[in-house]
Amino acid sequence: MDKLITFAVPCYNSEAYMERCLSSLLAAGDDTEILIIDDGSKDRTGEIADSYAERYPDLVRVIHQENGGHGEGVNQGIRHGRGMYYKVVDSDDRLDPEALDKLLARIRENVANGTLVDMYITNYVYDHADGSPDLVMCYHRIFPQERVCTWDDTKRFSINKYLMMHSVVYRTELLREIGLELPKHTFYVDNLYMYAPFPYVKSIYYMDLNLYYYFVGREDQSVNEKNIIKRIDQQLLVTTLMTDIYDLNEIKKQSLPLYRYMFHELAMMYTITTIFQYASKQEENVQKNREMWRHLKEKDKKIYFKMRNTTLNALTRMPGKLGRAATVEIYRFINKIFKYN
Repeated sequence: MDKLITFAVPCYNSEAYMERCLSSLLAAGDDTEILIIDDGSKDRTGEIADSYAERYPDLVRVIHQENGGHGEGVNQGIRHGRGMYYKVVDSDDRLDPEALDKLLARIRENVANGTLVDMYITNYVYDHADGSPDLVMCYHRIFPQERVCTWDDTKRFSINKYLMMHSVVYRTELLREIGLELPKHTFYVDNLYMYAPFPYVKSIYYMDLNLYYYFVGREDQSVNEKNIIKRIDQQLLVTTLMTDIYDLNEIKKQSLPLYRYMFHELAMMYTITTIFQYASKQEENVQKNREMWRHLKEKDKKIYFKMRNTTLNALTRMPGKLGRAATVEIYRFINKIFKYN
């Protein structure tokens, strides 16, 4: 590894906003790299990426690939990144330069002291396109601050707290050692990225910094409600992959706090998938929802009943079409307040 950190920037038709993202990364220092993955773009994305590589040959590299989706962009970064650490930055998002300086300084200090932390965590900010007040997802009540810790040092996540791709920096070799490979041509694989490595993460370092600004509000974003409904089978696929990858009872033997969080994350996926299956108003998706829950029950009855009775999933159990409609409206009301997408 000849770089401290790789910032992987998957891009698809990103010409309108990718330069804001790249500008926020360029000041990170000579021991970092920006790896732009052009995912078969049809606009000037590839041209813009190449121009950055020409201007900053020591900092920027470009991979041009046939369209494989966001997950394959992340995979390419893991395969080819030269950094000791790895962070995915979506092309419409940005990092705060002051927070980035502090994070990298701490990573450098820990590396110099021989401390190779598996996962760094920082806060992220919902950066709303319509100018609404920022919503900060922070973890200062969950993780100890400014020290190396383990899952056993963490406190419970509240119902509205969860880790996302925006929150974390992984040690690159950890991702390679576990053979992490995200599905191609599939949206919402960031959830798998934020689930599969966790049992292998033995050391964690949290800094209470608002590092990542997550831009939300574009009509074409994958998290826009109409787009989630259109791609609901991909959301279902990711939820199923997360269900099948681990036996949570074995995770519980490893670490109770880790089990609690992974259960929390999986339960959230079941809630979201259920809501948007209902929002589609298609009987086919209602049936797929029943099959999704049946699959979980066949895998583990204890986990199934526990998950069915979580606060959020209990709200999805109101009977009939009216109950399903009420579930969707409750979600929309909450989203209208917090503007998660």
